[in-house]
Amino acid sequence: MRRQNQSVITEFILIGFSNLGDLQIPLFFIFLLVYLTTLMANATIMTVTRLDRALHTPMYFFLFVLSCSETCYSLVIVPKMLTNLLSTSLTISFSGCAAQLYFFVGLACTNCFLIAVMGYDRYVAICNPLNYTLIVSRTTCMQLVLGSSFCGFLISVVVNVLVFSVPFCASNHINHFFCDISSVIKLGCTDTKLKEMVIFFLSILVLLFPLVLIFISYIFIVSTILKISSVEGQCKAFSTCASHLTVVIIHYGCASFIYLRPTSLYSSDKDRLVSVTYTVITPLLNPLVYTLRNKEVKMALRNVLRRYSFPKTVLVS
Repeated sequence: MRRQNQSVITEFILIGFSNLGDLQIPLFFIFLLVYLTTLMANATIMTVTRLDRALHTPMYFFLFVLSCSETCYSLVIVPKMLTNLLSTSLTISFSGCAAQLYFFVGLACTNCFLIAVMGYDRYVAICNPLNYTLIVSRTTCMQLVLGSSFCGFLISVVVNVLVFSVPFCASNHINHFFCDISSVIKLGCTDTKLKEMVIFFLSILVLLFPLVLIFISYIFIVSTILKISSVEGQCKAFSTCASHLTVVIIHYGCASFIYLRPTSLYSSDKDRLVSVTYTVITPLLNPLVYTLRNKEVKMALRNVLRRYSFPKTVLVS
């Protein structure tokens, strides 16, 4: 009977926002506006860092990669969510759900590792500035980015195998707006405690391990900054870290709230609210934080706009 029921489930139903009734239309326009702004903001960051030679440094190379990853991350989740807000058909195929979970987890893990790499970059730049270009070379940058992506998607493969090896012989209704780990694995009709424990330890590896490395890096960074005799120099050093710290707090805070808890403590309504933050809002906050708080990026943006704007026509009398 279980095998028969499992073979019947070829699609899932995402019921995340279906109980909001008339609020779905306003939510659609709000999320659409945030989504389009996210795409434009990340595209701006990527364009500026590519076109302005002053930003051809390891720090902005990592920022370029993070913006690219955040854009792909949004594309995995938001279009389907927007479609479901307007549609009466809330289905997603079994393979589509598996693909969404794979890319979501892979990109999310990659982002966690990238943010930790950016912390390492700030550590070397402030604590060992004389050897910065030797330690954080172009080859090293590429290796760190490729290593982050490889580890992120390797973990995603393991998570996907754990989640979708569960026999789904009960309901196919996912109480979420996308195929998240806990929402899908709950639909299994066998004991999933061992699988959930493995996923929990992977979450610790992805979230706590990089966070500890960032914390240790900033202990050395703060210690080095406080040794600077000039107050102006201290402020400048702290300002280079402020944007990164803001992203760290937002990204790791939301993700830790969701994934570093026992399954018994999950609350669907609260989890959906936090999930909106790290799937819809966070990809927008990253480029805004790095542009609004970063003088170099704002100056580079003005230079690019000035360089590529149409030349003024000169009227000859």
